[in-house]
Amino acid sequence: MLKKIKKIKKEVYALGQHISMSAHKARRVVDQIRGRSYEETLMILELMPYRACYPILKLVYSAAANANYNMDSNESNLVISKTQVSEGTAMKKLKPRARGRSFTIKRPTCHITIVVKDISLDEYLEVDFLDSFRWSKKRKSKSKYTAVSYHDMYSNGGVWDKK
Repeated sequence: MLKKIKKIKKEVYALGQHISMSAHKARRVVDQIRGRSYEETLMILELMPYRACYPILKLVYSAAANANYNMDSNESNLVISKTQVSEGTAMKKLKPRARGRSFTIKRPTCHITIVVKDISLDEYLEVDFLDSFRWSKKRKSKSKYTAVSYHDMYSNGGVWDKK
């Protein structure tokens, strides 16, 4: 029977939206944990003295739980592969001031994404070749070969030889 190699999903993510803190302050913490193992990340986040550590710690726990549920992976094999902090909407409040005026107070929010990768899983898996074609759509054939031409400025006369 024919076998086909199929790529396995190795990454799982957790997304926290509208976390009420500046994206700049969250990036300061997130840059410290990128590329580290799960256990090392937990120790770093518990010992850092920043306010941003608690929501990031909750997201790391959530990403590990997602990896455990979706891929049946062990927590000792997890690595923080990608982290991203982007700015969210700013909450605006009005503060009353003298003579009936008011000033706006902007409370920034951010969105934090933490991607966890399991390093113990093999990247590819063998699957029946015929089973993969039963559920897939028809594929359009494309030409594998394309002509590539290289332009060398010095051998062709270049820009400076034009009159």
